[in-house]
Amino acid sequence: MADKKAKNASPDKIKGKVKEYAEAIIIAILIAVVIRTFIIAAYKIPSGSMKPTLLIGDHLMVNKFIYGVKIPYFRKTIIPVTDPERGDIIVFIYPQDRSKDYIKRVIGKGGDKIEIKNKKIFLNGKEYSDGVGVYSDSKIYPAAINERDNFGPVTVPQGHLFVMGDNRDESMDSRFWGFVDLKDVEGKALIIYWSWDAEERSPRLGRLGNLLK
Repeated sequence: MADKKAKNASPDKIKGKVKEYAEAIIIAILIAVVIRTFIIAAYKIPSGSMKPTLLIGDHLMVNKFIYGVKIPYFRKTIIPVTDPERGDIIVFIYPQDRSKDYIKRVIGKGGDKIEIKNKKIFLNGKEYSDGVGVYSDSKIYPAAINERDNFGPVTVPQGHLFVMGDNRDESMDSRFWGFVDLKDVEGKALIIYWSWDAEERSPRLGRLGNLLK
């Protein structure tokens, strides 16, 4: 019976089914590309510069829509939504190598005066603490040797951000390579959806689903 039905299937019906499946696949791919480009994307943490907030092997979902819809490559915002705020964890194009994405926390916005004295951050003349930064090295270097612990003062240009890693003594950030252009911000880190501990060769189940602040 099945053989008889197969024989009776016309070439037009077969072509129609193939076309239907092909259209469904193409639509699914286009939807995935739009979501990945404009709405939400996945990133993996490769370094310890954001410890303890983010660990090596954490996989994140990043909200790309929250800072506006940008035209890829041209980086021009066509649908503005909001700008990054102090304390946001952002993913951005690394200014010194545009083939790489970096993730840091926003400390200063355009017009802010930033200064670091003996590891303490001063924002517009007042000591600033975001409550998440950690310091793993007791040494304090003068600015002439290393700007890690004593930096500035500098004023953040309009349309730019000053960013730092939460692991303040182990982070290459705005203290060393400058400001982040708003147009290069990819999105805001939203949630940890997977975490893998390479040393233990096991998942960190307790980190799954953690909302990032």
